[in-house]
Amino acid sequence: MTGFTLRRADLVDMPAIARLHRHVRETCLPYLPDLHTPAEDLAFFQGHVFASCTIWLAEAEGRPTGFAAFRPGWLDHLYVDPARHGRGVGQALLSVAKEAQSELNLWTFQRNVQARRFYERQGFALVALADGSANEEREPDAHYRWTGDRSR
Repeated sequence: MTGFTLRRADLVDMPAIARLHRHVRETCLPYLPDLHTPAEDLAFFQGHVFASCTIWLAEAEGRPTGFAAFRPGWLDHLYVDPARHGRGVGQALLSVAKEAQSELNLWTFQRNVQARRFYERQGFALVALADGSANEEREPDAHYRWTGDRSR
């Protein structure tokens, strides 16, 4: 892990995290509908994600470059600035989420091939494909699961 640091995010980090979330979605997932305003994104991260998840932040040169939000058994968000893809940020954040878990589940969009390959390289297995009727984007998605070996 070089070129960035990891730390637990605090409530004051939510504006930067909400902006990074929007930037990654617009850049890497342009096929998704834009359903929320930036103010609604911020309210979601402040009121829901921060309240229900542990959030870790990756920073480089004082700027956020990625974040992971997780709760028992679930990885709810893992976003990395596209300019930092392939530099170990996502893997480092995912490692933090895995540390305290014996199992992690997540959903990603079926069309997000880059994320699907990343998760498969990190030991996640495909559980099910869904038609997207359960997500607000109405985009077909994929359920993945990682089961850690706690005996090592």
